[in-house]
Amino acid sequence: MKKWVKSSLLVIIASLTVLLIAACNDSEELQTVKVGEVTRSIFYAPQYVAITQGFFEEEGLNIELSTVAGGDKTMTALLSGGIDIALVGSETSIYVSAQGANDPIKNFAQLTQTDGTFLVAREEIEDFSWDMLNGSTFLGQRKGGMPQMAGEFVLKKHGIDPQEDLELIQNIDFANISTAFASGTGDFVQLFEPTASVFEQEGIGHIVASFGTESGHLPYTVFMAKDSFMKEDPETIEKFTRALKKAQDFVYEASATEVAEAIQPYFEDTDVELIATVVERYREQESFAKDPILDEEEWNNLQDIMDEAGELPKRMDYNELVDTTFAEKVLE
Repeated sequence: MKKWVKSSLLVIIASLTVLLIAACNDSEELQTVKVGEVTRSIFYAPQYVAITQGFFEEEGLNIELSTVAGGDKTMTALLSGGIDIALVGSETSIYVSAQGANDPIKNFAQLTQTDGTFLVAREEIEDFSWDMLNGSTFLGQRKGGMPQMAGEFVLKKHGIDPQEDLELIQNIDFANISTAFASGTGDFVQLFEPTASVFEQEGIGHIVASFGTESGHLPYTVFMAKDSFMKEDPETIEKFTRALKKAQDFVYEASATEVAEAIQPYFEDTDVELIATVVERYREQESFAKDPILDEEEWNNLQDIMDEAGELPKRMDYNELVDTTFAEKVLE
């Protein structure tokens, strides 16, 4: 082999070695943050955008995401140290605090600001009105969960007593509600996306109303952490919140198709066009929070809804369980 060929090979090998070492160093520099989401949902689009578009990496964070089914299990994982940050409904922080937790849970960045469910009717209804639910069989969500509380709040808002004016079914597991309706149970059902849109496509049901539009703004899904974690590592919380804000901007500024393509790795079995339809529906009713700040009016609305449903253990002061310090810094 000629001398110049050997030299070239040595240069190439040396260059590749440097690149590999640099890549390893970059990987080592990223701080791993364990995040537990209460479910996998297009409703949480900004979170997935922040991961796939590299917004967390830009802040030096490596997100280790896991799905922990159920609010109670998600909070158990957070309290036990199994995860650093939880993405779950704010009502769970109220439940935990009411039990006298030694290490308070703080809500620090809001992801969604409305209920994410839709009212689906078995038959297509051109001129829907809520009083059509009187005397019907309604498949609601799990008792004590935010979807069910928001659902009951909306029904009462329209003069319907969930316990007296219709047959309310709420003893079916979350994962089986859609199957029960598809099998013939109920006249109306309260569903999350993309199931509601899939049912429309398949002719199983028809979306007739939005619980999110009807129930108003509230801290529906929020990132929260233990107070001790936030005090010990405030920089991580700030970096996390900054990455989230970048993703929130992306979700509203990019096209629905671009958002759908960005999050499809988390929904491989769902068609991009369907994901885009769902994203657009949630954007139109502003379900995705436009910034991470959870304001006091939203917090009070949440507690009013919980109180109306008979699920509020006691009213919690906004300043005790909400910390907007990091969100405010990000917006400066």
